[in-house]
Amino acid sequence: MSENETYKLGIDVGGTFTDLFLWTSSGNVQSFKVLSTPKDPSIGVLDGLGAVAKALGLTQSQLCARLTSIVHGTTVTTNATLTRRGAKTGLLTTAGVRDALEMRRGIREDQYDNRQTNVVPLVPRYLRLPVRGRLDHQGRELEPLSQDDVRAAARVFAGESVAAVAICFMNAFANPAHEQAAAEVLRRELPAAFISVSSEVLPAIRFYNRVSTTALDAFVGPVLRDYLRALTSRLSEAGFKGALSIMQSSGGVALPDATAKKPAATLLSGPAAAPRAAAAWASPSGYPDCLVVDMGGTSFDASLVRSGAVELKSEGEIDRLRIALPMLDIVTIGAGGGSIGKVDAGGLLRMGPESAGALPGPACYGRGGELPTCTDANLVLGYLDPSYFAGGELRLDAKAAQRAIEQHVAAPLGLDAERAAVGMYRVINSNMAHGVREITVKRGLDPREFPMVVAGGAGSLHGCAIATELDIPVVLVPPVASVLCAAGMLLTDQQHDFVRSCISELARLDPERLRGLVGELTREGEAQLRRADVPLDRIEQKVALDLRYVKQYHEVTVPMTLDDVTQGDTRAVVAAFHREHDRLYGYELATEGTPIELINVRVRSIGRVEKPELPRLPAGSPDASRALKRHRRAYVPERDRFEEVPIYDGHALTAGNRIPGPALIERTDTTVFVSAAYDARIDDYGTAVVQRRAS
Repeated sequence: MSENETYKLGIDVGGTFTDLFLWTSSGNVQSFKVLSTPKDPSIGVLDGLGAVAKALGLTQSQLCARLTSIVHGTTVTTNATLTRRGAKTGLLTTAGVRDALEMRRGIREDQYDNRQTNVVPLVPRYLRLPVRGRLDHQGRELEPLSQDDVRAAARVFAGESVAAVAICFMNAFANPAHEQAAAEVLRRELPAAFISVSSEVLPAIRFYNRVSTTALDAFVGPVLRDYLRALTSRLSEAGFKGALSIMQSSGGVALPDATAKKPAATLLSGPAAAPRAAAAWASPSGYPDCLVVDMGGTSFDASLVRSGAVELKSEGEIDRLRIALPMLDIVTIGAGGGSIGKVDAGGLLRMGPESAGALPGPACYGRGGELPTCTDANLVLGYLDPSYFAGGELRLDAKAAQRAIEQHVAAPLGLDAERAAVGMYRVINSNMAHGVREITVKRGLDPREFPMVVAGGAGSLHGCAIATELDIPVVLVPPVASVLCAAGMLLTDQQHDFVRSCISELARLDPERLRGLVGELTREGEAQLRRADVPLDRIEQKVALDLRYVKQYHEVTVPMTLDDVTQGDTRAVVAAFHREHDRLYGYELATEGTPIELINVRVRSIGRVEKPELPRLPAGSPDASRALKRHRRAYVPERDRFEEVPIYDGHALTAGNRIPGPALIERTDTTVFVSAAYDARIDDYGTAVVQRRAS
């Protein structure tokens, strides 16, 4: 290790583990896992820095002095929303519409379930306070804002110890003046409160989308603000003086101060980097398209990469709460290594969504957990070495795992512990296969046409089983699989997304109006990136239009070049809209002459960062026998029996090595199970290409 060597670090804080991925200036990489600290995740981050420093033979302060950058993804806002432990929030809105947050769009999400109840809004009705004042849809004032109402609301909020306030007025997307005036009053009256203003968070048409997103932003705002303060303070005390960036739901990163101003943009911060890394490691194997599945300790995320780019969407939901900010198209379910197995009242075996988390954790961790989890089942099935888990850092208690399964699963089902563990394994694999169908089949895509990149500490034990259920022929396990999100953060660009409503029939759109709006947004994006010290020659601006046929409800987002914006030429956009509409909905109306309507203009400002090159493995032969460690009794699903399975040292494998299944490949951070119907090949970059044998 050179004294002049510098480091970059990606950090992903999950519900069970905090993952760290180190990239050195000499091109070496190393991954680390430490248990998360849910009460204060920043403690887990510093624990991780301590583990990295120890591995490098440095003190923590020496490590921090050499760190040029940290890119950090966090589930702080996600967990605050899922557990409803965000700030006590008030809503200031136009008189007469305060119930829109609860009425939503006026339709039942599952229209055939007449027992479905509405989701409880983040802001209770008594804290949703009306304000007189009205703008029309073009932003013209119909009734002046009542500042007396705003001050009266501030007094109520103060009396109720409200920590955050969302401001969302009708038609504020067309004219933010009333919201800005109300925000000024609240900041004077409630100086400690976090204020979210809809015309700053989401200046776009559709009131429910705007009010729900702004309420979410306010609800998680103080939580993220306090976390970032604690994190930056701890890092500063440790001697870190480099650049800190925070992962956004849209797949880009931003500075902490920009992130704190729009906290709702981090609601999918944790899993957002995995598809970037998956694309980087799948591409050398000749796969520009891939499915990405990430099984961590608490959750399972599924996403899609096409032509090397990650699928995006402009709106979605988190725990049935609408959020209309750009985000990666990721499906998340409660299925992870810590998912708890139980037998329900009907005698059916279920896995999750409840998780044992980091504390107390699975029963085999020996930290007080008594309920059986997926990890306990994997241990009983022989997939895990109790003395080599996390490279030997955490010794697993096989007897505790067996006791937990016997008591809570095997006994109620009349089975022994091993057969109960088989059932747990099969159920959670079926759950995860369903998650993959959500991102493929429900979007009209065939999962058999994509290789599946498997990530997460637990994912590589289940990859072959998920692929078998979905008939996927190829599974890719990158060498960084267990920390794929953390690795992806170092491959991610600075990014800021902007949207403005601009409603007009496309044929009647004033080109000057479009040029002016795009110019305003690109200048704003450039200013944000320049504050992050991104050079001008590394800034890229992308424009897209939300279009629909007149009288439709849903829009289609279509990219547009800056040259076409400058020239006012929308012909290419029109042709692209018809094609995309046909791809999505199976028809287009080009020949009918149906008018096309513009709803929103979107700008993405990207600051390209230098990305490290993927490290290559030394070349070897197909013979992997030098990496063979021993054999262990393990369950083989295809044969429904336990067999003596060869165990290979994943760190001793070289490019070109081939391993026939069934086999286990053990690394310090994960174990890959190559099932009996598959063979594995190690590519030049250390990825295990697991391919189903021809029948």
